[in-house]
Amino acid sequence: MNKVMWAAAATAVLTAMAMMVSRGIEARTRAAAVLAGETRDSAIPTVSVIRPAAGAPSDELVLPGNIEAFTDTPVYARTSGYLKKWYVDIGARVDAGELLAEIETPEIDQQLKQARAELETVRANYRLAQTTAERYRNLLKSESVSQQDTEEKAGDLAAKKAAVDAAAANVDRLQDLQSFQKIYAPFDGVITARNIDVGALINAGSNGTGKELFHIAATGRMRVYVQVPEVNSPAARPGAPVELTLAELPGRRFRAKIVRTSGSIDPSSRTLLAEVDVDNPSGVLLPGAYVEVHLKLRATGRSLVVPVNAVLFRTEGLTVAAVRGGRVALLPITVGHDYGNTLEVVSGLDGGEELIANPPDSIEAGQEVRVRGQQ
Repeated sequence: MNKVMWAAAATAVLTAMAMMVSRGIEARTRAAAVLAGETRDSAIPTVSVIRPAAGAPSDELVLPGNIEAFTDTPVYARTSGYLKKWYVDIGARVDAGELLAEIETPEIDQQLKQARAELETVRANYRLAQTTAERYRNLLKSESVSQQDTEEKAGDLAAKKAAVDAAAANVDRLQDLQSFQKIYAPFDGVITARNIDVGALINAGSNGTGKELFHIAATGRMRVYVQVPEVNSPAARPGAPVELTLAELPGRRFRAKIVRTSGSIDPSSRTLLAEVDVDNPSGVLLPGAYVEVHLKLRATGRSLVVPVNAVLFRTEGLTVAAVRGGRVALLPITVGHDYGNTLEVVSGLDGGEELIANPPDSIEAGQEVRVRGQQ
């Protein structure tokens, strides 16, 4: 084989080897590019999206509340002694001024007898001093006694008069204490507690030694305190009509109205405290019962409803994460009513957004995402 043939063969071999190397490099380059692409794709989170739903047309807000008696007070004794008899028990309806119980007060009775005797003594002394002073005034006219003696008798008469007034006041005080032997109902209502029995030692007052005898609640009119969300607070104006419903009274609605509000928003709960009064002539509404307050709302624009798991609770407020052009946009929203699993959105959305379901707390605005599907 001549040199020319050897050179041609070597050139062919080298060319084949170069082609093999080139193809290997190209394959590795393509594999690296594919791997880099797959790495980039795996770094982009895949999310599911939802769309806000139209809120159900409703013109009322349902809020929880507790029924309270319009007037609720304990009844204490004003005098000390032993319980002689009680006349009413729990559940009894009483009228203002009705006798509830009687207390025996032997010590007060004896003190009153002694005070009356002392009053008679000082009155006798006063009458004697009055006669003596009058006699001295007459003797002074004939200069049978001195001016000084006459003035002394007049001063003694004034002192005896003051002693009579003091003794009479003491008798009145003890008579008042004795009159407190009978316990009367302060207003029309229902006895909700009786904490005494016959023979029990009764101490006067409501201090540490005093004991509550009865508890009475006025149930002819009831009141309900309700917390109205800040966004709905304009509807909670005094005079606004409301309706009350109870689970134990299905189908019944009790008409009431808001009589007053606190006039300020509680910064911790962002709610307005409102008082609702309702007439209860039949007594069917019981103090302490749970009630739902149906507050009529003013006509508002269209609202949207989103699931709670689509909302981010951050320091700057409530936001939702929407997908726009493959990237995240954080949108602040204003929430109306809380339905439990869903929230009413009154501003911040137009209804056409694609919202990320269950967005992570670390999600940021502008972050690239891939949409997996729509729920």
